[in-house]
Amino acid sequence: MRIAVTGAFGYSGRYIAKCLLEAGHEVITLTNSVHRPNPFGEKVAAFPFHFEEPQKLRDSLRGMHALVNTYWVRFDHRLFTHGQAVANTKILFSAAKEAGVQRIVHVSITNPDSTSDLPYFRGKAELESVLKGLGVSYCILRPTVLFGKEDVLINNIAWSLRHLPAFGVFGSGDYRLQPIYVDDLAQSAARKAEGGGDEIVEAIGPETFTYRELVSRVRNALGLKRPIISVSPGLGYWGCRLVGLFVGDVVITREEIRGLMEDRLFVDAPPLGPTKLTEWIEQHKDTLGLHYTSEMARRVDRQSAYRSN
Repeated sequence: MRIAVTGAFGYSGRYIAKCLLEAGHEVITLTNSVHRPNPFGEKVAAFPFHFEEPQKLRDSLRGMHALVNTYWVRFDHRLFTHGQAVANTKILFSAAKEAGVQRIVHVSITNPDSTSDLPYFRGKAELESVLKGLGVSYCILRPTVLFGKEDVLINNIAWSLRHLPAFGVFGSGDYRLQPIYVDDLAQSAARKAEGGGDEIVEAIGPETFTYRELVSRVRNALGLKRPIISVSPGLGYWGCRLVGLFVGDVVITREEIRGLMEDRLFVDAPPLGPTKLTEWIEQHKDTLGLHYTSEMARRVDRQSAYRSN
C-alpha cells in the first residue's frame, strides 16, 4: 500500500514509517521540517504540510491508501498553539478525504474530554469527533506517555535526578501513568493502517506506576540516592520554570501538571504493547538522562535530527 505518515523525521512518526517500510509499504511523509536529515534516504519522500494551501496538501495525498497522523503540539506557545493544531488537523483530515484516502489512523490521548478546560485534552476530543464524522474508515490510538531513545519525559526525569539535589513531585504523586514503548505504538499504528473498520484503541503499556513510583524506579536504576519530596503544584511549577530558564525549554506547564494530577494518563484497559519500561530503563541506564531533551529546541530547530538519549 501507499501510506502517508506525518512527522516521519521526528519521534513517533519515524518509528511508524520504519515499521511500514519493513512491512513492504510505500511511504511518504508530510512535515514542517522538510530540511531535517532524512533517516530513510530516498525510501521516504517528504512534502510540506501546506495547511495554508489545501489543494497542494490534497495533491500530496492523492493515491495514498492510508494516512497515519501524529501531528500535534505539546503546549501553547507564541509560535504554535493547540488551537492552530486543531485547525490544521481538520484541514489535513478534509484534504485526506478529498484526495481519496481510504483509512486514517490518528494518534490521540487517553481520556480526551470535550468539556475540559485543558486545551490538550479538549482539542484531542474535538479532533476525535471530527474524524468520527468524516466518513472515512478510522482507527484512533490513545497513548499516554511514550518512552524510547528520543523521549522527553522519562529522559528528563533521569536528567533531573542526575543533576538536581532533590526531585519534587506535585502533591502526593499518587496519580498514575501507563507508559508505552514508542516502537510498540508504531507497530500497532502500522498494523491498523492495513486494517479496516472503525475502532478506538487505548494504547498503553503493560506497567502502571504512580508518578512517585516512576521517579523512584528511574532513580534506583541509575543508582542514585536523591530524595523525592512532595511539593505544592504551584511551587513545583515555579521550580520547573527556573530549570527551564537554565536549559532554555518549557519543562512543564500548569495545564500539564493538572492533567497529571487529574489522573488523565490512566485508563482501565488491557495493555497494547508488551515492552516494560522497567526493563527498558535497566537496559539504557548508562546513557539515560545524560543530556537534557528540549521540546522547544525540536520545535524551533527544523534543520537538525532528533538526538538519541
